[in-house]
Amino acid sequence: MAWPHWALKHLYAPVGVMFGKFPQGAVESGQRGQRIPPPPFSFLPVRAGVRPLDPRFLETTPDLAAALAVSADDGRDVFEHIPCEWKAVREWASSLPRPAKR
Repeated sequence: MAWPHWALKHLYAPVGVMFGKFPQGAVESGQRGQRIPPPPFSFLPVRAGVRPLDPRFLETTPDLAAALAVSADDGRDVFEHIPCEWKAVREWASSLPRPAKR
């Protein structure tokens, strides 16, 4: 799930769409320390970006945070410059900048 999630973030942040990643059984805590139940299956949720809040969520990925902060759904085809062959898509995704280490 890691590289498809990363590719989707890069494709859709400029148009204001956010993707999450929840692997099956992952144990996490909320902002206030409360336990979040582990997902029963892996999934990638999709939602509209919240410009005042989400760029802070993306602090380890400043390019994505900046893109989301000024995002606009302008009708562009986010797949326009992406190759059609699966191997080429994966190669493109591996070329995307990685998050900074905390």
